[in-house]
This record gives sequence, C-alpha cells and structure tokens, in this order.
Amino acid sequence: MTSVNVFVTNNTYIDFDVFGHWLNGLTVHEAVQVRLQSGILQTTGASPDVLQSDTLDNYRTFSLLERFLQSPPKLATQVLLQIPAAVQRTLIEKYYDFDSEVIREILGKKLTNRHRKDVDDVSERTNIRLRSCRRQYDNCKNIFKTVEDMEGSLVNNISVHFLLPEKLAKKYAAIVFFSNNRFETGKKKLQYLSFNDFAYCADLMIHNWTFGAADSQADDMDVEMDRVFLQELRDLKVLTGDKDVYEKHRGLVCSALRGKIPDPTYADIESNFKNLSRCIVSVASGLIHSKELKDFFVDLVEKFIEPCRNARWSKRDVEAFLKAYEAAIQQIPQLKRYQPHLLTVWTRYMTTLKKCILQLYHC
Repeated sequence: MTSVNVFVTNNTYIDFDVFGHWLNGLTVHEAVQVRLQSGILQTTGASPDVLQSDTLDNYRTFSLLERFLQSPPKLATQVLLQIPAAVQRTLIEKYYDFDSEVIREILGKKLTNRHRKDVDDVSERTNIRLRSCRRQYDNCKNIFKTVEDMEGSLVNNISVHFLLPEKLAKKYAAIVFFSNNRFETGKKKLQYLSFNDFAYCADLMIHNWTFGAADSQADDMDVEMDRVFLQELRDLKVLTGDKDVYEKHRGLVCSALRGKIPDPTYADIESNFKNLSRCIVSVASGLIHSKELKDFFVDLVEKFIEPCRNARWSKRDVEAFLKAYEAAIQQIPQLKRYQPHLLTVWTRYMTTLKKCILQLYHC
C-alpha cells in the first residue's frame, strides 16, 4: 500500500493596509496604534488583543514573503503560501513603489553596499523612516545589479525580471541609467529639480542617445551612451567656429523670431546669441568626455537656463528660440552641401536637448 501525504490550505489573506504600514517602516506597535485610530475595533467588533495578534501575524507573513518579493518570479513558484496571481502582482508593485523624494536623494549615486550607510542621512532629510528608505535603496541596487549588463530594452528587462508594470519599470530604468552614467544631481543649483524632471530626461536620452537608440548601428543596449554619436557631436563646433556659418545661423534665427516674441527677449537674443549658441554647442561637443557627461544637467542649468531666467524669458520664449535655433541649421547651404551628416546628428541631439531644457525650465 502506498502512503500519500496531502496538505490542503486556503489562500493567504493579505491586508494591504497593514502591508502599507510594514512598507512604510512602522513597528507592530505603531501599526496597531494607526489601526486603532482608524476605528477598526468599532467596525469589526474585535478586541485590542485580537488586533495586536492580527497585526503581528500580518507582519510575520510579510517578513516571510520578502525574500520572494526581492526576486519576484519566485513568488509565483513558492509553495509556502497560496496567493492568487492578482494579489501577487499587487504585492510586487507596492513593494517596488517608492517615494520620489527618497530616490531624488540617491539619484546618480553609485548603488553599492558601501554607500548604503548614506541612507541614514536620506531618512533624516526626507523624514521617511529608515526601514522604508533602506528597502527603496536595496530595490534600486538589486535592479541595477540585475540589468546593468543586459542587452536589449532596459524597460523590458526590468519588466521581465521583476514583473513590474511599464510605468514603474520606466522609473527604474531612469534610476539605472543615471547610476550607470553617474550624472551629477546633488549640486545646490539643481535642488529645485524633482525626480520626475530627471526621469523625463532620462527616458529621452535612453531612446535617442544610447546604443539602443533607434538610429544607432551599434549593439542594442540602453544603459551605455552611444560613443560614436557622442564623437560625431564634436563636429557641431562648426556652428560657432566658422564665422560664415555662425553669421548665417544667427541671421536665420533672428529673422524667424522677429515680431513673434517680446521685444526685450528678442533684443537679448540678438545681443547674446553667441553665448547661447556656444552653450548648446559646447555641451554637445563635451559629452564624449566623462566629466562633461556627468555634469550635463549642471551645465544646462548654469550656462543656459539660469541666464534665460535672469533675463526674464518665459517658457514660451525658450521654446520659440530652441525651435528656431534647431530649424535654422537645415537652411545653411554650407552644411547641406559639404557636411550633410551633421544635419542628422544635429536633429538627434536637439530633439532630446530641446525637450530636456523645457522640462528643466521652471519659471
């Protein structure tokens, strides 16, 4: 006779309110107090002891689940707890959700165990509990280490390996991209910018300036900048270095803007065109160097955005100038005839730069 052991269990109930308290770093006692204040005893008829026991049981369940949440595909194959697929998806999404102000503090920094100690300071500055900050940092580090060397779409790799929805995967793609390229985000003059500002720019740069960009001929990788493209950007120096090209460019831009923007702004463009153009071109030509790439956002704010704000340009003025500045290149005969490749490089560069500047330009 064959002996068979059978184990039968019900689906595990997940109280997502308590899960939220656990994610936020509350202790069991603190979570009980929050639940008491919500009036749960009156609505359920439970006693304080039952509430304490229920909260503790939930916390034990979450601690048991955490190792599977750190590697989401394992959550579906584990046999310790029976959890419906829809509930699993919600658990994963909530576990990997984050506070933008916490990620803003660590954006662009090296994600290593050695730098994890800095999370204590992040907790103090953001007034978010240390346990929650550590979870968010560890999630970023875990995702970075998993996908940094993978080929293919960064967003897709994150979605596949961590089962995250596309919107959240895009945010983590920005974090990975910034950490890999060490973009400076902590300088005082950048403090007015939010995580969403940087994430918006990261998405543009990934899709236009990396090896994985649609018009890149290199291997499909979204983490590394396209070095061939960055090298080609150095050729844009002709826009400020060749007197004939510079004068033609300036004349076309001013002609396109005359009567379409306020007179003070137009006068400022006429008198400061060289500085404005030199900034845009110098940023482009410097991206091939690690230091200049790292300082990309610092340079944009310091050399272009701050001077325009000081001159009281509106965001509409900035947009009008950038559109005219980009379009005028197509009308310069010398470039069309002798350096046609520059037009493609120029469009690839300006399409992203223009949108980044407008996103960073807070009036």
